[in-house]
Amino acid sequence: MAENCIFCRIVKEEIPSTKVYESDEFIAFTDINPAAPVHLLVVPKRHIPRLSDATPDDEGLLGRLLLAVGEVVRKNNIDDYRLIINDGPGAGQTVFHLHAHILSGRQLGEKLL
Repeated sequence: MAENCIFCRIVKEEIPSTKVYESDEFIAFTDINPAAPVHLLVVPKRHIPRLSDATPDDEGLLGRLLLAVGEVVRKNNIDDYRLIINDGPGAGQTVFHLHAHILSGRQLGEKLL
């Protein structure tokens, strides 16, 4: 865990959050600055600053992150959603602890790809 990381502090329950899911490896909670009516963050409890910092040793965790997203959307009755992982400040990452954004609850605009 990184001492000054806000997500590490949320994992340690030093900072309150509105949890919607928790397992041994992940926590999910509502974003305090939502970009959609439903905006959840799925965060590994283990600190990895960016997706690009992950190593082959993290392969299992990265796969389980996507499975955790599936659990979160099922448990929260979310049908259609967009999943986003920002990597680096130029991509919009503001907290340097790997996390996935689940956005839902409104039409999210035109397709990017």
